[in-house]
Amino acid sequence: MVSYISYRWPELLVLTWEHALVVVVSVALASVLGVGVACLVYHRPHVYEAAVNTTNVLFVVPALAYFGFLIYITGFGFVTPMLVLTLYALLPILRNTVTGLREVDPAIVKSAAGMGIGRTGRLLRIELPLAWPVILSGIRVSTVIICGIAAIASYVNGPGLGSEIFSGLSRIGTPLATAQALVGTLGVILVALILDALLALAGRITTPKGMR
Repeated sequence: MVSYISYRWPELLVLTWEHALVVVVSVALASVLGVGVACLVYHRPHVYEAAVNTTNVLFVVPALAYFGFLIYITGFGFVTPMLVLTLYALLPILRNTVTGLREVDPAIVKSAAGMGIGRTGRLLRIELPLAWPVILSGIRVSTVIICGIAAIASYVNGPGLGSEIFSGLSRIGTPLATAQALVGTLGVILVALILDALLALAGRITTPKGMR
């Protein structure tokens, strides 16, 4: 395996970067959508249930079904995996954001209202900052989940380390097959660990000590 990595190091580095990039972009999009929807529905229980049920359905659909459908619309390459991964990342982010917003002490919100701060101001300046640790936890869960799912993108000529895994599996019996599949698998795990560590570091930097 070491000799295989040494031989293919430049290509593996590119695949690892592509894998990390599609995950980061997808999580960023899912964060914007998930947090945005959560801010609209967290104080409306019936609307929230509808939103969660919708994301639940989206989450349980097999990834290959999404890929098989979307390639006729968005084609092969980067866009299709990005859309699929965004759908899978939505549920944990939406749930955690709503949970975090609902856990904010009502007394703090009422005090802010008494000081003349409007609803939008309370949300942006008080509720979201206080809910941030819980929101970030959802983002971290989504990141780790879709790191694995991103490997399936190789079926639609997508970016990332999935091509190494499935190429190795398709060559079982040849000298380098096991090394190729194992390198791809370990690469996916490494990307997940690095991104999770970076998010944990971002959490420590952006969260006040009293809220950790």
